[in-house]
Amino acid sequence: MELNQTTLKNEIDRLEAELLEKQKRLSDLRGQLPPEEVPDYVFKGSDEKNIKLSEMFDDKEDLIIIHNMGISCSYCTLWADGFNGMLQHLESRAAFVVVSPDSPEVQAAFAKKRGWQFKMYSSEGTTFTENMGFKRGNGYLPGVSTFHKKTDDKITQISKANFGPGDPFCATWHLFDLLANGTNGWEPAFKY
Repeated sequence: MELNQTTLKNEIDRLEAELLEKQKRLSDLRGQLPPEEVPDYVFKGSDEKNIKLSEMFDDKEDLIIIHNMGISCSYCTLWADGFNGMLQHLESRAAFVVVSPDSPEVQAAFAKKRGWQFKMYSSEGTTFTENMGFKRGNGYLPGVSTFHKKTDDKITQISKANFGPGDPFCATWHLFDLLANGTNGWEPAFKY
């Protein structure tokens, strides 16, 4: 049975309200998880110098780390392009960095090519990505982890989320969903 236009619009409104309610509930539940203390991992910066996790906070108490799969992933590049556009907003609230398994030289060259302004660090040779739950076997997963640094310099992981097509961290999917044929098989590319 086909729904009439009024019924469809009402159902869309109801589902949108339900999605917002579920998103708020998810956020509330994540907030109830106890923070987990993490070690002060050491990464490599673009200058090949070591940087500790604690130093990534700069003068902030909170840190957002994007787990990027590296230059071979066009999806990760899509998310990073979006974060680059929001960088000043993100950094007004928390420190923000992107971590990938690529070497610092590879990261720097790719960031320059893309015009990325955020800080990037290499997790190459560390267990950080795996310990945060974004590596399985030989493969990496995209996502985000948030951290808080207490006055005693202890670092705790507050929350994390995985990235994937249609997630709330990339507006592109949601905008395409509003088109006549939705995504129509679209996938991100490095160049169009």
